[in-house]
Amino acid sequence: MVIITMNVYSMQQRFVSVSRSILLGVIIGLGLALVFFAGFFVRDIFEADTPHGVSLQESAPYRLLSEVQALLDRHYLRDQPVPSVREYGAIRGMLATLNDRYTFFIEPPVAASESDVLAGTYGGIGVQVSRTAEGAFVLFPFSDSPASQAGILNGDVLVEVNGQTVDTSLSLDSVDQLMRGEVKTGNGVEITVEHPDTNLQTVFILYDVINVPSVIWHVIPEGQGLGYVKILRFTSRTPEELREALGELRTSLVFAVVLDLRGNAGGLLQESIEVADEFLDSGVIVFQLEPSGETSYTASSGGAWIESPLMILVDGGTASGAELVAGALRDNGRALLIGHHTYGKGTVQQIFPLSDQSSLHVTSGEWFTPSRSVLDAVGLEPDLPVDDLDDRDEQLSAAIQYFRSQFRAESASS
Repeated sequence: MVIITMNVYSMQQRFVSVSRSILLGVIIGLGLALVFFAGFFVRDIFEADTPHGVSLQESAPYRLLSEVQALLDRHYLRDQPVPSVREYGAIRGMLATLNDRYTFFIEPPVAASESDVLAGTYGGIGVQVSRTAEGAFVLFPFSDSPASQAGILNGDVLVEVNGQTVDTSLSLDSVDQLMRGEVKTGNGVEITVEHPDTNLQTVFILYDVINVPSVIWHVIPEGQGLGYVKILRFTSRTPEELREALGELRTSLVFAVVLDLRGNAGGLLQESIEVADEFLDSGVIVFQLEPSGETSYTASSGGAWIESPLMILVDGGTASGAELVAGALRDNGRALLIGHHTYGKGTVQQIFPLSDQSSLHVTSGEWFTPSRSVLDAVGLEPDLPVDDLDDRDEQLSAAIQYFRSQFRAESASS
């Protein structure tokens, strides 16, 4: 009995031991399984907030952009714009933080269009339209233009366009557009003009590609020795065109010049400085502040028009390089400013072409006039403020009157 009892007890002990081992194994197995499946669960939660392939430990400057894009790729419901559109948007957002409206990004199609505008070409007959104080529209054909080849003369008064009398209530731009159109076979415009000798001429002129010069000029008929020079923009050929204009005006016995910088938004820096230099024999033209320090540009001796009287027309569209020229000539005592307060753009931009034909304009300097006046966001006040009335050129009329009152005696004696 004793032996049997002992064996039963021993068997019971072994059964309990084995049962405990099995139970412990099951518990451990379940624990490992829970850990394994929890790993997947935690990974899903982590990946829901963390982009694939991006470590939160990365310290790249724009890592958040990559994180945001990854989250959009994973969770955004609708179609996303193409990558270039998103990239352009990110660039614009980054530039907006600079709070500098002159530092900006231009997409390829717009950059190409900007190049076309700077090239200054259009379909038309090639005339500048001006307006007298009496309201008449006067034509001044560009050299070698279809208009000049058709016999249109400087100072011709525009009477009709395509058989319709020109409405004197129209704006200059509207009248100018009447003589522009697509360049194709047989396409053109019929205009009737009144020559200075009062004879009428009607002529049909075919449209052609017009390369707009950066400088246009003529003798002012009612100016009695006064010449007119308008700089449309500052390009690589502007200084040479200006010298040609002043040379022809001097040959025409012009005694003084009205330099029209209205609507001139600027252009190339070096050419702006060269234009100012043609009217100065010495002195500072402009101070330029850059990251590397300040640079002063001074006039060289000699020039195309360094002594004869000079008046400058300015308005709210006179900006950048045009303000540089106006400020330099006024501060050096060479010119009187007539018209409206100027735009106020005194910063320098460099244009950098990018790999996809887009471009980046970056503010890299600031200008100050010879008297160290600030141009940016301030502009120039005219010495003789004049408002235009009813689209008539009151500012040019004021310049003519000022010339007559100040310089007629000197002009007559020369």
